Amino acid sequence: MSMDRKFILHRSPTIANLERRLFLKRGLSLGALSLLAGCNITDQESVQRVLLAMSRWNDGVQDWLFDPKRLAPEFAESRITRPFPYNGYYPESEVPEIDGSSYKLELAGMIREKKPWTLAELYALPQVSQVTRHICVEGWSAIGKWTGVRFSEFLKRVGADTKAKYVWFRCAEGYSTSIDMATAMHPQTQMTFKYDGEILPPKYGFPMKVRIPTKLGFKNPKHVMEMAVINNWNPGYWEEQGYNWFSGI
Repeated sequence: MSMDRKFILHRSPTIANLERRLFLKRGLSLGALSLLAGCNITDQESVQRVLLAMSRWNDGVQDWLFDPKRLAPEFAESRITRPFPYNGYYPESEVPEIDGSSYKLELAGMIREKKPWTLAELYALPQVSQVTRHICVEGWSAIGKWTGVRFSEFLKRVGADTKAKYVWFRCAEGYSTSIDMATAMHPQTQMTFKYDGEILPPKYGFPMKVRIPTKLGFKNPKHVMEMAVINNWNPGYWEEQGYNWFSGI
């Protein structure tokens, strides 16, 4: 899919919806923001700089407030949303088809054992299930059952430097994102291989999705092909369009 097609399907956040999503819910109007920042709201470039600066400030506040021991709510299986909705920045007809028999998860960065992992090797690791709510930045939510490996245990197994700041993900369709190490080590952050008791369907992220119930949905990467433990801040696809990087819930 071309970049132009992507932006037609999901328009990049404008100043208006950045202001709505990032600041109105916290009680700041654009007019109030202009008073705080001393900028002219008719100067879109000036406003954009201030909004992005405030977004980074908000990321820092959320990071500071994040409690790595606090769990997202879990639900009974009777609460599962069926069918669970598809979500993506491209239509379902363009979900990538990945050959599980040749798949290998690539590891990079501050990791001691960087050997690639086949899907069979990943499936052989101890797995746990969670029934948690997916919350989309667009305003809807759905409850699903996800089964896979605790990400914290995998990071320890491969000798990741858990004192590093971030974990970055690259996905099959070119999508990328990154999370803070505290979120990576959270007990509910999961390398997901099954949905509702079945092998993860392509539309939900086959062969692997990283399920992060303490984050908004777009921070839960699908079709993950590579991960790297890093210290340099490396935002992803939607973050570069103006969405908050931390995006905790």
